[in-house]
Amino acid sequence: MSSNSFAYTEQSGGGETAELGQEATSTISPSGAFGLFSSDLKKNEDLKQMLESNKDSAKLDAMKRIVGMIAKGRNASELFPAVVKNVASKNIEIKKLVYVYLVRYAEEQQDLALLSISTFQRALKDPNQLIRASALRVLSSIRVPIIVPIMMLAIKEASADLSPYVRKNAAHAIQKLYSLDPEQKEMLIEVIEKLLKDKSTLVAGSVVMAFEEVCPDRIDLIHKNYRKLCNLLVDVEEWGQVVIIHMLTRYARTQFVSPWKEDDGLEDNEKNFYESDDELKEKTEDRKKPYSMDPDHRLLIRNTKPLLQSRNAAVVMAVAQLYWHISPKSEAGIISKSLVRLLRSNREVQYIVLQNIATMSIQRKGMFEPYLKSFYVRSTDPTMIKTLKLEILTNLANEANISTLLREFQVPVARASILWLIGENCERVPKIAPDVLRKMAKSFTSEDDLVKLQILNLGAKLYLTNSKQTKLLTQYILNLGKYDQNYDIRDRTRFIRQLIVPNEKSGALSKYAKKIFLAQKPAPLLESPFKDRDHFQLGTLSHTLNIKASGYLELSNWPEVAPDPSVRNVEVIELAKEWTPTGKAKKENPAKKFYSESEEEEESSDSSSSDSESESGSESGEGGRSEEEEDSSEDSSEGSSSEEESESGDESEAENKRMATRNSKNKGKSDTEDGKKKNEKSKTSGSSDADSSSIESSSDSESESESEYESRKTTKEIGKQMKQDRNLLTKDVSLLDLDDFNPISTPVVLPTPALSPSLIADLEGLNLSTSSSVISVGTPVFVPGKTHVLLHRMSGKGLAANYFFPRQPCIFGDKMVSVQITLNNTSDRKIENIHIGEKKLPVGMQMHVFHPIDSLEPEGSITVSMGIDFCDSTQTASFQLCTKDDCFNVTIQPPIGELLLPVTMSEKDFKKEQGMLTGMNETSAVIIAAPQNFTPSMVLQKVVDVANVGVVPSGQDNIHRFAAKTVHSGSLMLVTVELKEGSTAQLIINTEKTVIGSVLLRELKPVLSQG
Repeated sequence: MSSNSFAYTEQSGGGETAELGQEATSTISPSGAFGLFSSDLKKNEDLKQMLESNKDSAKLDAMKRIVGMIAKGRNASELFPAVVKNVASKNIEIKKLVYVYLVRYAEEQQDLALLSISTFQRALKDPNQLIRASALRVLSSIRVPIIVPIMMLAIKEASADLSPYVRKNAAHAIQKLYSLDPEQKEMLIEVIEKLLKDKSTLVAGSVVMAFEEVCPDRIDLIHKNYRKLCNLLVDVEEWGQVVIIHMLTRYARTQFVSPWKEDDGLEDNEKNFYESDDELKEKTEDRKKPYSMDPDHRLLIRNTKPLLQSRNAAVVMAVAQLYWHISPKSEAGIISKSLVRLLRSNREVQYIVLQNIATMSIQRKGMFEPYLKSFYVRSTDPTMIKTLKLEILTNLANEANISTLLREFQVPVARASILWLIGENCERVPKIAPDVLRKMAKSFTSEDDLVKLQILNLGAKLYLTNSKQTKLLTQYILNLGKYDQNYDIRDRTRFIRQLIVPNEKSGALSKYAKKIFLAQKPAPLLESPFKDRDHFQLGTLSHTLNIKASGYLELSNWPEVAPDPSVRNVEVIELAKEWTPTGKAKKENPAKKFYSESEEEEESSDSSSSDSESESGSESGEGGRSEEEEDSSEDSSEGSSSEEESESGDESEAENKRMATRNSKNKGKSDTEDGKKKNEKSKTSGSSDADSSSIESSSDSESESESEYESRKTTKEIGKQMKQDRNLLTKDVSLLDLDDFNPISTPVVLPTPALSPSLIADLEGLNLSTSSSVISVGTPVFVPGKTHVLLHRMSGKGLAANYFFPRQPCIFGDKMVSVQITLNNTSDRKIENIHIGEKKLPVGMQMHVFHPIDSLEPEGSITVSMGIDFCDSTQTASFQLCTKDDCFNVTIQPPIGELLLPVTMSEKDFKKEQGMLTGMNETSAVIIAAPQNFTPSMVLQKVVDVANVGVVPSGQDNIHRFAAKTVHSGSLMLVTVELKEGSTAQLIINTEKTVIGSVLLRELKPVLSQG
C-alpha cells in the first residue's frame, strides 16, 4: 500500500493530492493489483481536474503527464474533451503539448476536433512557427471531406510561410490531403512546384516525398531543380536523403544514356569487297563513338558518394542502389565495403542488406569476393541470415576460393551434401569414395544424425558397386547404426541391411537394390532464388518480397538518345526576377562577365600611386570578390529587363567609374582608412548566413547609413555630380555599391522611407527604394458604399455604429488604413462620453482612435475617422467602444481589397515589375463565365468593386491590367485578367505578399465567374 501511494504522490506532485491518493488506496481492497488499477482511474480524474484548473502550472503538469502516457503506449483518448478546451490557451508551452495530443487523436475524435476548427485556423497565423506548424498538422489529421477547402487554403498559405519548418509541414499535409481527396491533385501539384523551388534543406526531403506520392510521373517539375537537389543532398536530413536519392535514381534512368554500353563490333576490321577505304573509315568512326557521361549524371554520382559513410543504414542502402542502377560498372565497386559494414547492424538490417547483396553477387561476383569471410555462417545467426549467407557464398564460389569455402563448411548440412554427391557419383571416383567412407566410419558415432544417414547411404552404394573394397567397412557401419540412439538411424540401418545383404529372409526387392539406390536422377537446377529479382529496384519492398508492391515505381530503361540537357539549365536572370523584390535589380551589361576583370584592373592601376592606396585597393578588390561570391551563392544575380535600360545603365555606370577614378587619385589617407574600415565590415557581413534575411536586411540598412555619412563628408564632390546621380535614383543600393573603395561612385541621396520590422523580417530581402518616378499612388477608381455593422443598437443599448472604408490615404499615418465610423443614437436619451476603451490588438497592429465625443443627442448621428495599421493582414482589430456607463466589445476586420492603395503606372513598367515577381510570387486561376461577363466595363467594375486597385493602360483588348500597393509595406500587387478563346479567362496576381495574393485571388475568382 505504501509503495502504491508513493508512486501516486510522485506523479501527481502535491501534498494534498498525495493525501487524497493515500485515502483512496486505503479504502479499497488490500490487493495490490486492484489498488493499482483504481489508482489509474483516480489519476485520470485528477488529470481532468488539473486541466480545468485556472492555474497554468497545473495545466502544464497535466499535459506533460498525458503526453508521457501517449509515449508509453497508453490510451489517453478519454481525456480528449478536457484537453481540447485548452487549445486556445495563451501559454505557449501548454499550447504546444495540446497540439501534440491533438495530432495523435484528431483522427479518432473527428467530431470533437471539428468544434475547434476555428481555433486551428487562427493558430495558422500565430507568431510562433511551432504553433503554426502544429495547427496545420492537426488540421490535416482531421480526415473529413467537408474541410478539404480549408485544408487546401491552409496548405497554400503555409507553403509561402517565412519559416522553413512550417513549409516542411505543408509538404507533409499535401500527402494527407491527396489521400483524402485525390481530385485536388492539380492544385496540389501547383503547391509542390513552388515548394520544389525552395532552397531550404529542411523542406527538400518532405516536398520530394509529396512529389513521389502525388505526381511521380511529372518529371518536368524536377528539371529546373535537379542540380539544386543534388547540391543540397548532403545537408538534407537522413530520411529526406533516402527519398531524394530514390527519386533521382528514377530521374537519371529517364534523362541520361546508359553508362554500361560497351563498344561492339570493334574486332571486325575486315572490309567488304566493294567497300572503299573512305566508307570503311566513316563506318568505323560512327561505330567507335566514345561514351561521354553527361555532367549532370556525374554530378549526381559525385554528390552521393560521401553519403556512403552515413550512420543511417537506409541512406547507405539508397546510395548503393543508385550506384548499382546508374553508375558505370567500373565505379560500382565502392559500395561493397559500405554494405559489408552494415552487416554489423541488427538482424533486420542484415536481412535487407544480404538480400540486396545476393542479387548483386549474381551479376557482379568480383564486387564482394574480397569480403568473402564476412559471409561465413555463425552459430548465433538466425536461420534467415544463414540461408542468405549460404546463397551469397554459392554465388561467389569459383575455382580459386572453393577450397577455402569447403573448409569453412564444417556444418552438418554441408557435410551431408558432400557425402550425397560422392555417393551419387561413386562410380566416377572409385579411388576417392572408399577412402571417404573409411574416414567417416571413424567419426560415425560423433556425427550429426543427418550426416549419419548419408554415411549409411554412401556405404550401401559402395557395397553395391565396389563390394570387394567396402564390404567389411559397410558391415561395420551397419553394426554401429543398429545400436544408435536415434530410431530413424536404427530403422534406416535395418532397411538397408535387408535390401543389400542377401539372405534367406530377403525379399524380391533385393534383386533391384542397385536400381533403387543408383537410379538416374535429374541434375539439380542451380538457379538462385534471387535471379529474377533484378528487375525490381534494389532496396524497395518489392525487391524484398519479390512481388510488385502497391505504390512501387518501376525503373525505366535507359533511353537510346539522351533528352535535351538544356531543360536543366537555370537562367540566372530568371532566378533574380523570381526572388529579388521589386526594384532590386541592378542595371548591368548582360554580356559582361560575372567576375569583371576590367574593373579590378582599373582599380589596381588607379590605386598604384601610393603604397597605402594600392594596399587599400587590393583589400577592396578582395571585399568585392567576397561580396560577389556571396551574391552568387544566393542565386541573386541581377540583370536588366530591357536593352534600353541596360544601355542607359552602362552609360551611367561608366560615367560614375570615370568620376570615381578622378576622385580616387585626389583622396587622402583618411579616406583610404575609411575604405579599409568599410571593407572589413563588408567581409564580416559576407561571412554571415546567406539564408538569414534579417541579417542581410540589417547589413543593407547599415551600409545605407554609412553611405549617407560619407555623402555628408564629401558634400563638395557629390554636388559636382548630383545631376548625374539623379538619373540613378531608380536603381537600388546593393552591398557592392556601398562598400566600394570610392563611395562617390554610388547614388547617395535616396528618398528611403522608414523601415518596419515586418519588412526587415521578410526573407526576400529589403527593398531600399521607394516606388520609381513613373509609379505613384493614384485616386481610387471606385468607392463602394457598403457599410459594415460595428455595434448593433440592441447590443449597444441604443448606440449603433457602422463603419466603411473610404479608400483614401489615411491622415494619421502612411501605413494605416482609413476607416470612417458613423455613430447613431437610437435611444430617447442623451449618450455621453463616447470613446475608445481597451484595445486588444495583435502583435504589430496599431490604431489611431478618434477624439472622445462629449454627448450625442437622441436620433443624432456623427461620423468620425480612425486609422488602423493592419500590417498587411486580415486579422481583426478588437477594441472596446465605450460610453459614460457601458463598454462594448467590437471588432473591425478589413476585406483584403481594402488593404491596398491604387497605383498609376505604364504598361511597360507593369510588365517590368511583373517579370520580377514570378515563380513563388505568382498565383493564377482559370475563370469560366459567359462571354457577356468579360466585356471591358464588366471586368473593370467587378475588379474595382472587390479591390482598391488602379487601372493600367493596355495595348491589347483581351488583357486587362490593374496595379496597387499594400498600405503597410508598399509591396506591389499586380492583377492581370487575360481573356482566352470561348468563355474562359486567366486571372494572374503577382506580389511579394503571397498570402494576400492568394486570398485576393480567391475573392476575385467567384466575382468574375458570376453574371
